[in-house]
Amino acid sequence: MEVLDSIIIGAGFSGIGASIALSRAGFNNHVLLEKAPSLGGTWRENTYPGCACDVPSALYSFSYAPYPNWDRVFARQPQIRRYLQQVADTYGVTPRIRLGCELVHARWSPGERYWEVTTSESTFHARSLILAAGPLHLPRLPDIPGLNSFRGTSFHSARWQHQHDLRGRTVAVVGTGASAIQFVPRIQPQVAQLTVFQRTAPWVLPKPDHGIPAVEKALFRHLPITQRALRGALYYALELLQLAQRKPLVMQQIQRIGRVHLRRQVADKSLRQALTPNFTLGCKRLLLSNRWYPAVTASNATIVPHGVQAIEADGLRDTTGRFHHADTIIYATGFTVTRPPIATRVTGARGITLDDQWAGSPEGYLGTTVAGFPNLFTMIGPNLGNGHSSATVLIEAQAAYIADALNFLKTSGRTHFDTDPNRQARYNAKVQRALANTVWNAGGCASFYLDEHGRNSTIYPWTTLNLRRRLAKFRARDFVVAAN
Repeated sequence: MEVLDSIIIGAGFSGIGASIALSRAGFNNHVLLEKAPSLGGTWRENTYPGCACDVPSALYSFSYAPYPNWDRVFARQPQIRRYLQQVADTYGVTPRIRLGCELVHARWSPGERYWEVTTSESTFHARSLILAAGPLHLPRLPDIPGLNSFRGTSFHSARWQHQHDLRGRTVAVVGTGASAIQFVPRIQPQVAQLTVFQRTAPWVLPKPDHGIPAVEKALFRHLPITQRALRGALYYALELLQLAQRKPLVMQQIQRIGRVHLRRQVADKSLRQALTPNFTLGCKRLLLSNRWYPAVTASNATIVPHGVQAIEADGLRDTTGRFHHADTIIYATGFTVTRPPIATRVTGARGITLDDQWAGSPEGYLGTTVAGFPNLFTMIGPNLGNGHSSATVLIEAQAAYIADALNFLKTSGRTHFDTDPNRQARYNAKVQRALANTVWNAGGCASFYLDEHGRNSTIYPWTTLNLRRRLAKFRARDFVVAAN
């Protein structure tokens, strides 16, 4: 029976980044299990009109795999997916991916001291397990009475039905988060009537996006240092934003930009009032768009500043009791971020699943390991997300740390390690104290950063510079290491 160095679950940015780091460290005996028929992660799943990154493309890429041919400052979904495929091909990841192979259950075997991974195809065994399924994965449908009674067409933005022609339709959009901000301006000119249900008005800032001219691409190709310089400038500028997010009063000054943007694009005072947020900028995910306000204030569009009370056969009823006809409903209601479905499929050393241990409030150490789950690593794990910078920065730091951890086991002759539960508890207490007065916790909103218990189990409260320093080296003294 073959025991692999590692099994990686998921072939998006996180999984591909982890695979490259393992190969560079000499751990070539690993595989990536991907349940879908192709790689790409969230950039494969989300194909709605206007889907794009909200981090500049020069930074939303691996530092060791710069791409000089981005078409726009903020890359769009098709090009990001092509970039991922190119990286996987170039760095030898593609042959390691088992497509259409879904994780059924992974169990740590204390006697054998390895992970037994049962999939839809076969069973694998590995010394380590890397969960790279990503937080923006399983669409979350709202808990609204009558959800299944609608006689028209309905779908989540992450399961876009491209065969459903929206031209001339009466379309209702539920939600005003990051996805809606992007697709609403694209569909508004096509539909007969657009009704957007907005429980909470979002802050929307101008988006400094434009096509990248051919001369600039040529400069990046022939003088790569120029693109590296741009990446560095963007990175440190966004790190300054993180410092501001720790202070709601500072963010309230920055949100003036949003007020000016709103005032310039929405002339009607009553409509402008309905579109004015009642929380501090940054409490929810930062949104960028130059076309949102023109779209929702167009003659064929209506903003309903209320939630949905019920869904009926031919439309939706808002929380004031008013009925709104629709023949199509698009849910832009986000993902199950703080209760990842993969957690129900992973059982640790104590015989309980990650989901049972977390009980709706994920917790780990440095967002990468979890007490009670030996040799398990979580990419973009608990309290590792950020509201300001690129996920690729986090992924590179974590992937190098994981490779270093496996190298420690290899060179020391040890079979496994587990996170010290006391150290994990102290670390998380410190994280929660650091988050208490930040804009994410004290900004006056309810966001997906907060779990079902009202605890922020998503955001890392310090800069990515701080995180990169902490993940620069695996420190065995922080863990309980097996004697043999």
